[in-house]
Formats: sequence, C-alpha cells, structure tokens
Amino acid sequence: MSVLHINIDKIRTVAIENVIEETPSVKTFVFYDKLSSNAKPGQFLMVWIPRAEELPMSVMISNKRDHAAVTVRKHGFGSTSLYEKIQNNVIGIRGPYGNFFRVSKDLKNPLLVGGGTGLVPLMRLATIFNKLQGKCTIIMGAKTKDEILFKDLANEILSKVSNNLIVTTEDGSYGIKGVVTDALKSIIKKEKFDMIYTCGPELMMKNIYDLSVIHSIPIQASLERYMKCGIGICASCCINDKLVCKDGTVFNENHLSTMLEFGKIYRDKSGRKSYY
Repeated sequence: MSVLHINIDKIRTVAIENVIEETPSVKTFVFYDKLSSNAKPGQFLMVWIPRAEELPMSVMISNKRDHAAVTVRKHGFGSTSLYEKIQNNVIGIRGPYGNFFRVSKDLKNPLLVGGGTGLVPLMRLATIFNKLQGKCTIIMGAKTKDEILFKDLANEILSKVSNNLIVTTEDGSYGIKGVVTDALKSIIKKEKFDMIYTCGPELMMKNIYDLSVIHSIPIQASLERYMKCGIGICASCCINDKLVCKDGTVFNENHLSTMLEFGKIYRDKSGRKSYY
C-alpha cells in the first residue's frame, strides 16, 4: 500500500530490528516504517507497548533507508517496558503527529539546545542544517559523562558545515560543569544567533525562552506534555488553551508569550494541575 494511503491513526505493528544502548539508562529502537522515516523534526509517534502502555515519543533518525527509531529513558512503567524490549520484539506505532520546527533558508547561525532525550528531534533538525550554508551550534546537556546522548552522532550529522558542539554535565565530569542554560548565558553574549530551537524538560525550556526574550532572539520550542490519545480528544496535554498534540508540539515565541502555564504548571495523568 502506498504511504500516502496509510491511515496514520491506525496502529501499525513493527518489529524492532536493532537495539542501540546509548547510555546505561537510554536505548534506541530501530524499525522499518516509511511514514516514520519521513517525519519532520518535532513530530511524534504514539508508541504502543503491548500489555503495558501507549506513549508519545519523538521520531529519531536512522541511517537505514525507510527506517526510523525511538529513543527511551528507563523511568516509569511504560518507558521501562519499552526499554526492556529486544531485537525482533513487536511494538505498535501511530502517526507521525503534530507540527514541526520551521526552517528558513535565510538562517545563517541557528542554535539548538536540548537535554536528555529532548535531543531526539534536534538530531533530525540538524540533518536539515547540514544541507544549508552557514553555521550550526548545538548545546547538549546531561547529568554525567555516562549519560551524554548523541555527541558523536551530532558531529557526524554536521560534518559538512561549520559547527560548534558544546556539552554540559551537572557534575562536571565532561565539558562545562552546569546545565545548558549556563552555557547559553555565556555564548549568547559572544555570538549572534538568528534562531533558537529547543526541546527537553519544560523548566529548562522556560529558562531558555526567558533568555531569548532578553536577547531578542526568535525561538521555537518543542513541548513535552503527558498525552493519552495524541489526536486532540483527551485534552491531557493542554497548556492554557492549546493542545500540545494538535497545536504543537512546536511553539514559537509569540505562542509561548501567551502561555501563562508554561514552566509553571503541569498536569499529572489524572489531569490535575500541579506546580513545578
């Protein structure tokens, strides 16, 4: 069946072809799926783990034709169930869903900032900048050296353009000691960027957004909120009057400026509001 005629809302079962151990707590699962392989940076899949849970996950790139991947950190019940999958196990996927990072050919010096598995959509985005003339800077954060994700991959992706890869670790075991915003505060004073792209923990992105406002730099942020359906029915992912699954996941500075809950209020699985 042609990719154009596949119903993205219907679960497609895929077999895990390869398992990549990224860090002691993070794995990437590669599978064949043309739709997912063509996902735009910032779009997500609803990933069904049989007899466990369905989770929203960013679409990771793969170097195999017509293949894609998802990257998961072992944490809760659903993510741990996926983390424990092995080669040839079957999972279900829906999507890709959501909007995506917008890239203008006029951009000469974009800045990508991510933490943890929030780097997944930024890796797909970086493949676009590798084809454009200009420079690309990536700031990536991790708690420790052992938890750094995609450092070598990022260097490989941006091999054809001028690039600057900055790594921060909270314990100082590699790169700059601190968090990504510490590195951002330093470099933003020395260099002029024409766009910031970010994905990761919401508090991190809120701090990045605040810095972008101070320095008058446009920003696009891919928000991560709890989702049950991914298609705008359950409203679990709402932030103010927006649904992250349908209106996002990517929001620019104009949208973010009106979201009073951004970086302040989140919702648990029951939909109850809680404060960061």
